[in-house]
Amino acid sequence: MTTTSDRVSKASVQQASQRVSQSVFDGSRLRVVLLVDVYDGAQQQFLEAYESLCSQVASVPGHVSDQLCQSIENPSQWLITSEWESAPPFLTWVNSEEHVRMVQPLHSCVRDTRSLRFHIVRETGGPAVQSGPEERRLQAAPRIGDGLIRHALTFTVKPGSEETVARILSGYTSPEPRVDDTTRLCRTSLFMHGNRVVRAIEVRGDLLAALRHVARQPEVRAVEEAINPYLEQDRDLDDPESARLFFTRAALPAVHHVTSGEESPEAVRHALYYPAREGRGMQLAELLARQDEAAADDPRGPVLRSTIFQRDDIVMRLVDVRGPLDGDAGPVLGLTDGAATAELTALLDGEALGVDGPALRDSTPAHLLAVSRMDLVTDRRAPGA
Repeated sequence: MTTTSDRVSKASVQQASQRVSQSVFDGSRLRVVLLVDVYDGAQQQFLEAYESLCSQVASVPGHVSDQLCQSIENPSQWLITSEWESAPPFLTWVNSEEHVRMVQPLHSCVRDTRSLRFHIVRETGGPAVQSGPEERRLQAAPRIGDGLIRHALTFTVKPGSEETVARILSGYTSPEPRVDDTTRLCRTSLFMHGNRVVRAIEVRGDLLAALRHVARQPEVRAVEEAINPYLEQDRDLDDPESARLFFTRAALPAVHHVTSGEESPEAVRHALYYPAREGRGMQLAELLARQDEAAADDPRGPVLRSTIFQRDDIVMRLVDVRGPLDGDAGPVLGLTDGAATAELTALLDGEALGVDGPALRDSTPAHLLAVSRMDLVTDRRAPGA
């Protein structure tokens, strides 16, 4: 297995830009917390499955340590914590087919799970005090967010069905935005590039609660059933395991978000699809993150906000710009010169973009924008969002 550290720069702790509210690329260590609710009577089965999983995870590049804890009040509640050298190796593993196979034995004894991921900001006691935060690669400063959680799902449909699928996905009634007293759906943006569909959502509050809320809405369920015959990956929404596997593979996490700090009534949302060469997805996402930060730092630039989503070799950039994309493409893409363009094209999979090798290498920003731009299907905002 190719290690993420071979693909992502080994940068030490960087000063957190106030324009960046979310990023996995600052090099700091990662703490993962998994809350698990085990079926009554399945505790021993769960422990045996965990011990088998633990021995396999120990060899995953970037893994440092883990702990398994059982509640002293409720034997059905367990806590798994793990530490990783940084976020990219964890995300590479948790989004892989290897991980899907590895955790399969746990599902028969687990009622519910909740995964939380944290960059380590400070430590007390032991080696951390003696070596200092730079050697331990702690996050240098807290990030200041905007209260929104960003997530996306992606899947492919059968070639030739694109128009039918787009019509189905654009015609449904929006679900109730209020989930509960603390969680609310704010925005859903849906785009297509060829036969690939990407649905990006913005949630204020609890992402998992919002996803479950949406799945229960009859209008959403009807749409999901309507597109089932056109999906390249079969699924049965009445089978919990089939549905879980589909949405696990469809998850497209946000790995970087940057904002210029400005608002504009002319803001228009666009999506750009960046298929990476095999094994280069995380490296491509990191490159785009650097380019986005440069674009957001330009007070005269068109970029207001940009979010990068990445899973394996699928990378998508959701960008809000001032007005349409019919001007200079370089600033929109964060490409300042020919060297930056060449660095980007070297990581792209031209075949997936429908561009041959020589044409991709000779691409101008305008050409890259044309081949990567996704078609808008629907962009819906909840009232008051």
